[in-house]
Amino acid sequence: MQKLTDFYLNHDEPIKGCLLALREIILKLDPEITTEMKYGMPFFCYKGKMFCYLWVHKKRQQPYLGMVEGTHLNHSNLVIEKRSRMKIMLFNPNEDLPIETIELIVQEALNLYRSGTIKISPNKR
Repeated sequence: MQKLTDFYLNHDEPIKGCLLALREIILKLDPEITTEMKYGMPFFCYKGKMFCYLWVHKKRQQPYLGMVEGTHLNHSNLVIEKRSRMKIMLFNPNEDLPIETIELIVQEALNLYRSGTIKISPNKR
């Protein structure tokens, strides 16, 4: 748990505040959402299955929300870059977060799991 906390605290403002706000927005959307460190970054899981993560874009130095099953999501704010499966949404840490858009995209991703489009193995629950 300390590594997870350190991820947020080791960033300078305004990136730290942006990442912490994103974390709060995501976690409040469903009580089944948990968070854990995987691959050195905070991943958010729904019933044990990874569905999104937070990171900072190396070239742009902007925080972003990564959607694991991004290929199933069609939203103009999501970009694929050179990824084959995941899409990301970049944020300017000096501007207000588009909370409604973030909630919409995260809910769309959660609905992939809730509907069975993305399978959750029984041992993950």
